[in-house]
Amino acid sequence: MPKLYEYFGLIVMFYANEHDPVHVHGKSQGRESRAEIVVINGKVDEIRYTPVLGRSPLDNNERRFFEEIVSARADEIVSKWIDFFVLHKPIKPERITRRLK
Repeated sequence: MPKLYEYFGLIVMFYANEHDPVHVHGKSQGRESRAEIVVINGKVDEIRYTPVLGRSPLDNNERRFFEEIVSARADEIVSKWIDFFVLHKPIKPERITRRLK
């Protein structure tokens, strides 16, 4: 389970057995949501936020933090996806202690 970021108590991560399309999971206090990053012609075109089947979704505050970090770091997340799943490189987690707005 490669952890990408810690952001105000929220963990943003991949599961090690993931599949396309590029997406990350945001987890906090047993709740979880997902962000799918749509890439067209090598550029982030859209981010779709969805619940995770069988899990309670992130609460409003957690969801806001999840949207902030995924929006601010979408290109970096795509790059980390390629590094981990295509190139099999390790991912170093990052703890972010300042708001990204």
